[in-house]
Amino acid sequence: MIPTGPLEGLRVLDVSTMMAGPYAATLLGDLGADVIKVESPRGDDSRHLGPTRGAERSAFLSLNRSKRGIVLDLGEEKGREAFGRLVGTSDIVVTNVREPALSKLGLDYESVRRDRDDIVWVGVTAFGPDGPYAGRPGIDFLIQGYGGLLALTGEPGGRSVRVTVPLIDALASALVCTAALAALRVRAETGAGQRVDVSLLDALIHAQAAGLGSYLVTGEETPRSGNRSLYFAPSGIYPTADGQEVVITCPSQRFFEKLCDALDTAWLDDPRFATIDDRMRHQDDLDAAIAKVTAALSADEVIERLVTADVPTAPINSMSEVAADPQILHNGMITSVEHTTLGPVTVTGVPIHFRGTPGGVHRAPPAHGEHTAEILAELGYTAAQIAALTG
Repeated sequence: MIPTGPLEGLRVLDVSTMMAGPYAATLLGDLGADVIKVESPRGDDSRHLGPTRGAERSAFLSLNRSKRGIVLDLGEEKGREAFGRLVGTSDIVVTNVREPALSKLGLDYESVRRDRDDIVWVGVTAFGPDGPYAGRPGIDFLIQGYGGLLALTGEPGGRSVRVTVPLIDALASALVCTAALAALRVRAETGAGQRVDVSLLDALIHAQAAGLGSYLVTGEETPRSGNRSLYFAPSGIYPTADGQEVVITCPSQRFFEKLCDALDTAWLDDPRFATIDDRMRHQDDLDAAIAKVTAALSADEVIERLVTADVPTAPINSMSEVAADPQILHNGMITSVEHTTLGPVTVTGVPIHFRGTPGGVHRAPPAHGEHTAEILAELGYTAAQIAALTG
């Protein structure tokens, strides 16, 4: 049985590519919306990136579950006409197409609202729809530079290192969902749809409440700290006897006391380590002392001791270990769906857990244009008209 979810009855058009826009639509689909991915004959750019499985690419498969797929050539009048019909049946449109293509293809807000006046239209850009950087191309990596994240990552005195997980795209996708649902609430109260804009740059500045916020309050640049905390010690990555590493962090005095007990040390009696301020002044000595102890134990032994003692700790898991992690599996964050050509495909799960109206992964990522005929038939097209449109 296909799960429904709290957004059952809503229709979302995903007219976006890569991650920030498509992943927002994916989450809306996971929560029960009927998400239709509208692609050009070439397809989403992510269909051409990453390792292959059969004729499909990992980038697209990873980001586009819980959707149906239709191919429309919006460069042609007949494609725009079909898209207009589709808009008339929809509640939300998500797009990250840039101008001038946005208007040329009839995807801008004013064009779309002619087909449904109360549509909620969410535009995703790199920097914002206007202003000095408007119209520039941008991806997660560039935004890390503009928003100060690259200045904070890496070791002190070393080169900047990008955050390899596209966290800004993922955060922006969550903001798109929040914005769309808030706009729907306004529509329910007033009957009016609206245009909403979300940018990757704003998403990162939103996340920079600590780093940028500290500068705004004190006027002091936040230094690069590597794996260490700017506010407490210890906080770092430490070696173990089996060639692994573990994360250990103690954000309070009480946690440090528990660490000392768990590792059977007398660090609390050492004036260099007695208080948080003392430890911050002697971090090199403290890290060396911790590393000496952990290097005599296996990673499993360190983690078992510290978990038992209620000390914040973690392994450094590979992707295969993440996929097998018992808590991640328990949370349903790894799931399998049946793909039309590939058979069972394993994808990530739904990160929001409703107890009364749970969502779920409704569909496998669609093959290119997989549901074109089905969706056109729902819009009233005859078999002959569908053949003419898709031929």
